[in-house]
Amino acid sequence: MNTSVFAHGPEAQTADVAFLQDFETMSGFGATARGGVDRQAATAADIAQRRWLAGLLEAEGLRVEYDRIGNQFGLLEPTPGAPYVLVGSHMDSQPTAGRFDGAYGVLAAAHAAFRLARRWRASGETPRFNLAVVNWFNEEGSRFVPSMMGSSVYTGVLPLEDALETRDRDGVSVRDALAGTGMTGDGDGPSAACSAEIHIEQGRLLENGGITIGLVTASWAASKYEIVVEGEQAHSGATVMADRRDALFGASLLVAFARRLADEFPGVLHTAVGKLDVYPNSPVVVASRVSLLLDLRTPDEGVLAEADARLAAELDRIRAEAGVDVEARLSHSWGVNPYQPEGVELARRSARDRGHASTEILTVAGHDSINMKERVPTVMLFVPSVEGVSHNEGEHTRDDDMLAGLDVLTDVVARLAAGQLNPEEAA
Repeated sequence: MNTSVFAHGPEAQTADVAFLQDFETMSGFGATARGGVDRQAATAADIAQRRWLAGLLEAEGLRVEYDRIGNQFGLLEPTPGAPYVLVGSHMDSQPTAGRFDGAYGVLAAAHAAFRLARRWRASGETPRFNLAVVNWFNEEGSRFVPSMMGSSVYTGVLPLEDALETRDRDGVSVRDALAGTGMTGDGDGPSAACSAEIHIEQGRLLENGGITIGLVTASWAASKYEIVVEGEQAHSGATVMADRRDALFGASLLVAFARRLADEFPGVLHTAVGKLDVYPNSPVVVASRVSLLLDLRTPDEGVLAEADARLAAELDRIRAEAGVDVEARLSHSWGVNPYQPEGVELARRSARDRGHASTEILTVAGHDSINMKERVPTVMLFVPSVEGVSHNEGEHTRDDDMLAGLDVLTDVVARLAAGQLNPEEAA
């Protein structure tokens, strides 16, 4: 059966309008004055948009469930007892973020499911696998660290209790933040046969090349460090400079080093220091403690090994220059991590059948699909980001690119539901 044949003409136009209208409605949750959103995980804005999504899914006949970490699933079960194609992304955001990151992928997944449900009802077709639209909990990691929390728990990378006991800056745990929302369940979520995610690129390669669909083949290698710089609290005016053990000075040396290190490997190494916490953070006190997160990312595992070694040497130098103690813990590390090539080819066929130019691309950012591909066959798609702007209120993807991505995703999910990536698996 040709899984790429869908409605054209007025019916397709009506479906496109419905998607764009839903996108505008969704973008109102946590909207900021500069056109972005602020809906960090389990905040009031995040809970409100989750309730809205639940209503949208239920209105189309999907059953909404939650697992024990708060992942949200919209279940379509035309084949009772079969496992699911999990398709979606996340709707939580950074503190001042764009409207598209993650949220586009969830809404596209929902509308792909709506379109397939109508098609299957009209044709009488019974797919091999069921569909589960997923809104992963706390992908961004802006309120609760680590990022990709919901998919990490679902795939067994992160123990559930560790996730539930994670606390934000105000000491609120994930468990407490989700309590009373009705958005946690007793189970571990639907059983997955395969998965798919579509996302904005968050870069400029697709736009620069005039290409509509990115076929993600692998993720960059990365090392993520949790670093604590310990000094000694002192009076910022009276204490003699030679006597100071300024933790913020030591941390600043590390921030500057990270940027200089990236400049030595132009286009090959990305570095960043984020979530800088300074104690006591008083205007008349030399800082005694600074904690921060440092990322190294590259498509070259040899470069990553060199960067790791250079960082270790720099920490020794900073200890000596600033007179501080520095403790660095490697919290996450992975090599260049490929997606299944069969999934890339399946997505390539879908893009071609829809008449859209596609190209292979690596993802620099982390996504929930990175966790999923370690468990089941997984397809990851990108659509263009205007000027590569992301994690910024000015983030933008054009309507025609969003709709093209929705069309390709719908075709990909139809193929996955037909079992094209699971030829040997019995239902």
